[in-house]
Amino acid sequence: MTPIPAADSALGLLLNRRSCHSVRAPGPNDAELELILRAALRVPDFQRLRPYRFLAARDDGLDRLGRAMQRAAVAAGRSEAEIARTPRMPHRAPLVITVVASPRPNTLVPLFDQQLCAACSVLTLQLAARALGYGGLWRSGWLMYDRGFHRELGLGEDEQIVGFLYLGTPQRAEETTHEAVPDTHDVLRWI
Repeated sequence: MTPIPAADSALGLLLNRRSCHSVRAPGPNDAELELILRAALRVPDFQRLRPYRFLAARDDGLDRLGRAMQRAAVAAGRSEAEIARTPRMPHRAPLVITVVASPRPNTLVPLFDQQLCAACSVLTLQLAARALGYGGLWRSGWLMYDRGFHRELGLGEDEQIVGFLYLGTPQRAEETTHEAVPDTHDVLRWI
């Protein structure tokens, strides 16, 4: 098996990628966030439509996001326990980026392709943050699909959340170590 490059190389960053479930402050500052977003603008994007947008929350924005989540939970008839939990959910990280697929009318690029482009941006955001020393977790869940929550965020009817990216400093050292890269024989079939 080929040795895995160091995590500070481009290939090493990819081969050592993992989700970081526990993060704390500090999160990326404005200059770092600018770099992270600029990296996301480099995802494969046929016709350069940029069919995505990013809603970022930190500090008081985390409270606003949590209240929006709670209002959506009430409107959706979620359990009392879930309603009580939602205002705290964004506070799992110092920075939460909600990534929205925002399709553009185009006869050459189908809706699904545009949603895939937006989803690619979530991973690219996470990788860029990791390259800067931050940990992150791409979350989904019922709020991602809830049209009431989408309205809370001011999304259009044609827009779709493709992920919530929680970013911050890894809480534990083991969050930055990496398990062995799996063997590819289980996922590769030659045609």
